[in-house]
Order: sequence, then C-alpha cells, then structure tokens
Amino acid sequence: MATKKQYIVQQSNAGGFEVKAKGGAKASAILPTQHEAEKRAEELNPNNRPNVRRVRNTGVGRPGEFRPEDS
Repeated sequence: MATKKQYIVQQSNAGGFEVKAKGGAKASAILPTQHEAEKRAEELNPNNRPNVRRVRNTGVGRPGEFRPEDS
C-alpha cells in the first residue's frame, strides 16, 4: 500500500532497525538489518526513497545526527 508519508530508518533500542513515518509515534516495522529496513520503507512509499537515516554510535559525526540516505 503506497503512501505519501516520508520514512526514517534508524537503529532500534530493542535491536535491529526500525522504519518510522516522519513524525510518527511508533515504528511501522522493525527489521534485523538496515538494508531490509530501507527496502521496507521503499515498499511503503515507492515514489520517495527514505531520504534520511538516523546515525548513532559511529566514529564520525555526532551520535543522533541525520545524514542523507544516499551518502
């Protein structure tokens, strides 16, 4: 089912990666890998790839910083 919602893929506190509608309160899906979560976000809105990814616990940037999906 396609939607106009914009999705964010981010690490889940419970493990894995969650697909969450921008401004949404709960995840639409929680998947084991970031790649699977990105694919699910694309399935939910095929006209708009998830344009942000939440980055936590990396060696570069600041924890919790957003970056473009294609970088």
